[in-house]
Amino acid sequence: MKNLPTDLLRTFVTVVDEGGFSSAGGLLGRSQPAISLQIKRLQDLLGVTLFLKSGRGFALTDEGQMVLSYARSMLNLNDEVVARLTRSPVSGVVRLGVPNEFADSFLPEILGKFAQRYPEVAIEVGCELSTHLLAKLQKGEYDLVFGLHTNLQALPRSGRTRTASAQGWSENLVWVGSPQQPVQNRSPLPLIVAPKGCVYRQRILETLEKLGRPWRIAYTSPSFGGIKAGVLAGMGVTVLAQSTVPEGFAVLGSSEGMPQLQGIRVHLHYDRENAAEAVQALVDYMAERLARTAG
Repeated sequence: MKNLPTDLLRTFVTVVDEGGFSSAGGLLGRSQPAISLQIKRLQDLLGVTLFLKSGRGFALTDEGQMVLSYARSMLNLNDEVVARLTRSPVSGVVRLGVPNEFADSFLPEILGKFAQRYPEVAIEVGCELSTHLLAKLQKGEYDLVFGLHTNLQALPRSGRTRTASAQGWSENLVWVGSPQQPVQNRSPLPLIVAPKGCVYRQRILETLEKLGRPWRIAYTSPSFGGIKAGVLAGMGVTVLAQSTVPEGFAVLGSSEGMPQLQGIRVHLHYDRENAAEAVQALVDYMAERLARTAG
């Protein structure tokens, strides 16, 4: 019976997730030839071809798709066992503030894996607009906050909202609408927005005003669930960070007559000097994971 080394499986999964051998090598601390050699060893062990060239990139073969599914399950079990048997001494409660759309997209996976590494840390998550989250951070109601900013000058530099500048990244913004009920050609353009104070709302109105394009607010909701419902109902268009666009939404670009949008900055805010060990552990873990996503 053959045994599949987890290091080969992890390399294979990383190549797929990172979209290439070079980027996977950078993440795993290995050269591209070393990554290629590991993939070859895995293919030789299994007796199958995992990748096929597709343009400048690659595509998974049918066998590669099957191996990927099993590899993820095997690595999750491996990581869970290791986490349970090598429990981290870090414990405590972290009050985390996150904009709704980020809590709804990639955050569950990040927090799930963090919980495996730090099982004694409890996380209390609150979802609001960035402006509200940052205000509550200053009052001590949160320990760590995702802050969305239209410019770097908006970043707080004092008090409780000390920004770890290394934990910042850029997000592209995109227009989205209903694929079944397109409304982007209407004039005035019907908009779906959050209440005042929302970074996306600010970027939408600044962009349209600068172009002189007529608009009207057709639907307002403070929750991401409400925003999604309005979009799918065809009540208007809105703007989201590209990494948070839900399935079933139509991304609208220049071919649909929508103007280009300037991106935003995302930063992790916390009191760096007084952060508890659990807070710092979550900051470091999220910064690592999100850097991969943004990269």
